[in-house]
Amino acid sequence: MTKTLITNALLVNEGGTQEGDLLIEGDRISKIASSITADDSMTVVDAAGRVLMPGMIDDQVHFREPGAPHKANMRSESIAAVAGGTTSFMDMPNTNPTTTTRQAVADKYDRAAGRVAANFAFYLGATNDNIDEIRALKIDEACGVKVFMGASTGNMLVDRAETLDAIFRDAPGLIATHCEDTPTILANEAEAAERYGETLTAQAHPKIRSAEACWLSSSMAVGLAKEHGARLHVLHLTTAREMELFDAGPIESKRITAEACVHHLWFSEQDYERLGNLIKCNPAIKSTTDRAALRQALLEDRLDVIATDHAPHTAEEKARPYVDAPAGLPLVQTSLVSLLDHVNDGWLPLTTLVHKVCHAPALCYGVQERGYLREGYYADLTLANLDATTTVTPESILYHCGWSPYEGTTFRGRIDSTWVNGQLAFDGQQVIVTDGGQRLRFAA
Repeated sequence: MTKTLITNALLVNEGGTQEGDLLIEGDRISKIASSITADDSMTVVDAAGRVLMPGMIDDQVHFREPGAPHKANMRSESIAAVAGGTTSFMDMPNTNPTTTTRQAVADKYDRAAGRVAANFAFYLGATNDNIDEIRALKIDEACGVKVFMGASTGNMLVDRAETLDAIFRDAPGLIATHCEDTPTILANEAEAAERYGETLTAQAHPKIRSAEACWLSSSMAVGLAKEHGARLHVLHLTTAREMELFDAGPIESKRITAEACVHHLWFSEQDYERLGNLIKCNPAIKSTTDRAALRQALLEDRLDVIATDHAPHTAEEKARPYVDAPAGLPLVQTSLVSLLDHVNDGWLPLTTLVHKVCHAPALCYGVQERGYLREGYYADLTLANLDATTTVTPESILYHCGWSPYEGTTFRGRIDSTWVNGQLAFDGQQVIVTDGGQRLRFAA
C-alpha cells in the first residue's frame, strides 16, 4: 500500500483552518494531526504552509461525450479538471444521443471507467415523454435528474405543464434545473433581430437571455418544488432578483438549493465588447449589479454551491456571427484559481470557498465519503498556493478545444498538486495519472 505524508500544510476544512499534517494510505486519508512522524515507507511532501483542501466537486459540466469529439471528450476535459484542482465531476445529459434513459446513463459510466482522470457521475435528462424512466431511477444510478426549463439540444426542452408537474411530484431524488423562459427569449430575439439586423452582436445577449426570462422560469421551479416537496437544485443563477427565491442558511436544512458559476462571478456585461462570443453562455453573463448580488448571496448562504457549467466549443464555432455561435465556454482548468483570486481580493473567505466547492456539493447530492478532509474518506486533495500566480497562455490550455476566455489573465493563486483517490495525479506541471477516476456513489 502506498503512503504519502503531507506535512506543514494549512488544512482548510469544515469552516476552519489549522496547521498540520495529513497521511494518505492507499486511496484513503488515514490520519490528520498537528504532527505525524514520517518513516521510510512514506513519500513525504512538504506543503510549506500552502493550502491543503479537498478536491473540488464540480456538479455541472458538459464533457461532450458521446457525440461531439471535435469539441471535447471525457478524458481530455477530466485531465484539464485535475490540473485545475477538481477531483470529481457530474456530467450533463444533452449529448448526442441524449442521456434520457437509464441505459444511456449506464453506457456513460461504462465509457468513463478506466479512462478518466477525475471521479465521475452522470445525470438522467428529462424530456416531455420519459417520465417512466425518471420514476424508475434508483438513487445511485445517477447524480440527479436534469430538467432544461429553457432552450436545449434535441428533445430536452421540457415545456409541458403536466410533464413538469409529474417530474416534480414523482422524481425519486434531486432535480437540477436550467431555468430560462423560452417564449420570453424568442420574443426578445425577434425584437433584437428587427432592431439590429446583421449588426447584432453578443452585447445583446444579456438582453435576449434576459433577467425576466430567468425569473419567470426559476420562480416556476421553486413554486413546483414547494408544491410537491421536491428536492430541487437550481443551477447557474445569474440575477439579483432571483436571490429573493432562496432562503439563507445552512444547506443541511434545505430542500431547495441554488448555485452560482465561476464565470458569472468573474465577468460582467462590460466584458462583451472585448470578448464577444467567447463569453456567450446560457444563462447569460449579466450586469455588475447582478454579479455583486451573486457574490453577496454566496456570503449569506442563499447560494449554496459554486460550479462551472464547463461547456466547450471549437474556436471556429465561436468565431461565427453572434446568432450562429454556440453558447458555452471551457472553465474547469481555471475554476479554482479564479476563486483563489477572489480570496486574495478579500471578498471571499477561504473557508467559504472550500465549503461551496467541496462540502456543499457533497451534501447537496449525497456524495459518499468525499468532499472533506476526514480520516477514512477518499484522498481527493488539492494543494494550492495563494502567494503564487497562474497566467493563462495558449500553451497552458489542456482543453480539447484549445482556447480559454481567460487567455492572457493572471490569477493570484496556483494549483501545485492534485491527488485523486490517493494518487498524485497532477504535480504542478503536468497530469501524470490520467485514468485514476472512480465512479461517485450517492445516498439519499
